[in-house]
Amino acid sequence: MTKDNPAAAAAEKIEALIKKIDRYVRAAVSAPRYKHSVRTAALCETLCALHGIDGRRGYLAGLAHDMCKDMDSERLIAYAMKDGFPITVLEAEKPPLLHGRAAAVLLREDFAVLDADILEAVANHTFGKKNCAPLTKILFVADKIEPGREHITDAERTCLLQLPLDALVKSVITDNVRFLNRKGKPVAEATLEFLSSL
Repeated sequence: MTKDNPAAAAAEKIEALIKKIDRYVRAAVSAPRYKHSVRTAALCETLCALHGIDGRRGYLAGLAHDMCKDMDSERLIAYAMKDGFPITVLEAEKPPLLHGRAAAVLLREDFAVLDADILEAVANHTFGKKNCAPLTKILFVADKIEPGREHITDAERTCLLQLPLDALVKSVITDNVRFLNRKGKPVAEATLEFLSSL
């Protein structure tokens, strides 16, 4: 019986949560966004296994990271304001950038997710965060290099996955900053702080 086995009970609980979140995400976002979320979750689980973290927690974080991506700006702002952090100028100009913060609040309020590392990872997967937990680094990377991303080949991804975690994150951030610079888009201060903290 799982009540006599705390590890089995915890595993059962996370599997039930994953099913519940999967149903929500499938209904809340577009079909391509759902497929991206599943690919991100799978890569997140793989990276967690490589770096000594429970893979199912990683899968849950990856599955949930974009659950608010298709929300309207008004709802995104309302959810994000509940996390206690100020909304930056960049986020105010582009409310869709708040989707991770909104998703973390939704996970806590509607799905009773209390795992601080999962909430931090989901909230900060867009820009990253200095001095963050390993799961935050992993989700940040998985979101940017999952197999559906066309800017990276399977061979390049395989090489990246051999790197120590911080080196992997540095490589992905550096590529991301180069891409944003080429497009003439601003780089979030949080991303630059994330890079310098590694």
